[in-house]
Amino acid sequence: MSSQIPEDLKYATSHEWIRVEDGIGTVGISDHAQQELTDIVYVELPEVGRTVEANEACAVIESVKTASDIYAPATGEIIEVNSGLDEEPALLNTSPYENGWLMKIKLTGTTADSLLSPADYGTQIAG
Repeated sequence: MSSQIPEDLKYATSHEWIRVEDGIGTVGISDHAQQELTDIVYVELPEVGRTVEANEACAVIESVKTASDIYAPATGEIIEVNSGLDEEPALLNTSPYENGWLMKIKLTGTTADSLLSPADYGTQIAG
């Protein structure tokens, strides 16, 4: 099954995506990542107000197969988390780019420029 790779996002090699609008980065996991994890049963999100560095582990996703760390794709302050995932973690499986976002980061310093383009990410996951 091929993965969806929206063109308006940047991607980390660790399979997180970020959509930057007005200095705020919305972060989630890629369609490829949710397919690899299979059925997601629990999400541990970071606290609002926490400062994260790019590539820092800041959340955990548990599936029926494994638990995986989620890494911040950019540096900044967590200003919002998707509390809907507490009740319905499967949103990460069914809607990874819309309703299944994880957190919003007010970006400071580093931008998403060092992340992969959609084409480069597609090449990476094609293996």
